[in-house]
Parts: sequence; C-alpha cells; structure tokens
Amino acid sequence: MPTWSELQASFTRALLQDDAAVAGAVLGDGLEPEARIALYRHHVFTTLTAVLKAAYPVVCRLVDGRFFAYAADCYIRQHPPAGPCLFEYGASFARFLATFPACCDLVYLPDVAWLEWAIHAAWYAEDAVPLDCECLRGIAPDDLARLTFTYDPSVSYVSSPWPIDRIWHTNQPDADPGETVCLEAGAVDLEVRRLDNEVTWRSLARGTFAFRATLAEHRPLAEAFDAALTADPAFDLTTALPELFAEGLVVAVGPAR
Repeated sequence: MPTWSELQASFTRALLQDDAAVAGAVLGDGLEPEARIALYRHHVFTTLTAVLKAAYPVVCRLVDGRFFAYAADCYIRQHPPAGPCLFEYGASFARFLATFPACCDLVYLPDVAWLEWAIHAAWYAEDAVPLDCECLRGIAPDDLARLTFTYDPSVSYVSSPWPIDRIWHTNQPDADPGETVCLEAGAVDLEVRRLDNEVTWRSLARGTFAFRATLAEHRPLAEAFDAALTADPAFDLTTALPELFAEGLVVAVGPAR
C-alpha cells in the first residue's frame, strides 16, 4: 500500500507527465479513473495558462495565443506551482523563455517578460513605510559604507539591450496599430514601482541604475558606489543617496550580511 506522500507524487506525475500509474487509486465515480484524471489535468493546465496570460499579456500578444499556450504547457510541466498563491506563479517564466528553443529568434522576448513580471509583482507587493534620511545622521563614514538598504517591496530593476519599454507600449490594447519599434533604438535601464496605487516605471541614467540596482541586492553602500562609478565616473553619491529617501524607496537599513 503506497503512502500518502507516494500517492501525491504519483498523482503529480499523472498530471504533469501523463503517467497513468496512479489510476488504480482513483475512484471513477461515474467516469473511468483515467478520464477523471484527464479532466483534472485539463482544469489545472487551463487555470495555470490563464494565470500566465494575465501576468504576461504583452508576451502573449507578441507570440500569438496558440504559441503562448504551447510555451505555457511546457513551462507548467517543468515548473509547477510551489505554493498556494496563484498570483505568485510564473516568476521564472522569463528565465524559461530565455532557454526555450522555440522562441530563440525572439531575442528581446525574455526581457519583455522580465518587465511584465516586475509590473505584475509591483501590483501585489505589500505596502511599506519609507524611512527619512535622518536615520543616517550620526553614522560614521566607515559604518555608512557597510550599510545595506531594503527597498519598498514593489521596487525592482530591469535592464535590457532592447527597447522593451517601447515594445510594451506598442502592444497595449489602445496603441496605434501602425506604430513600430526599432530594435536598434538602444538599451534601457528601468526602475519599476507602485506609487499611489499605480504601477509606473522610468528610465534611469546608467550610474543611477547601477547604484540602485546594486543596493536592491542588499549589497553594501560601498559596493553600490563602486558599481555606479564603473557605469558613470561622474556619479555623485552626495546627491544620489538623499534621493533614495526623498523618493520613498528605502524602508529599512542595516549592517552588511
């Protein structure tokens, strides 16, 4: 007699790999066990595909609904949900698309997906109270250099060699159908966040992006400053640091881990 965990594993294989070995443990109740499993499988894949479409509408529009359904099917089989909250499902879809052979010619597609996930995640992020710059008063320079910063949970950073912001805009329902995007238009470094119940983003200068994105990884201020100077030797920390607080980005500070 299989254990409960073994039955669960067998049922998961039945759903994701079309393995019918678990059919003997399923009551048909008017349907053949295989048919009941197939019905449940259809419901699972239909629901999860709809979840992915809701999170990635521009990706779906770019590749066509039928291709998106095919890609979603492959993704779901390889990356089933790990938790009960469906709005959290699909975080790795951009990474999946980057290695999905069927769309390798669409070199910009994974980065568009990263932008869409950043927007999606910002909508569902928890609220947080920003800190005032006064919290740094009295901290010695050496200690300040070792500080790490925690941002508002809605904030994320997306960098791409492609104009993914323009691609996103031209694939909105109200966009001009005759508008086109030149892929050689240049790279973008975007900061995405939720402000006043609206998700917005803006393009940042290279130094500012490097500084903020490095801090977002909970790396020390000194490392973020070095990254910013590498991107832009004219980067000014005395201006950039207060701006983090003035824009309400920082919700906690602490020592380097």
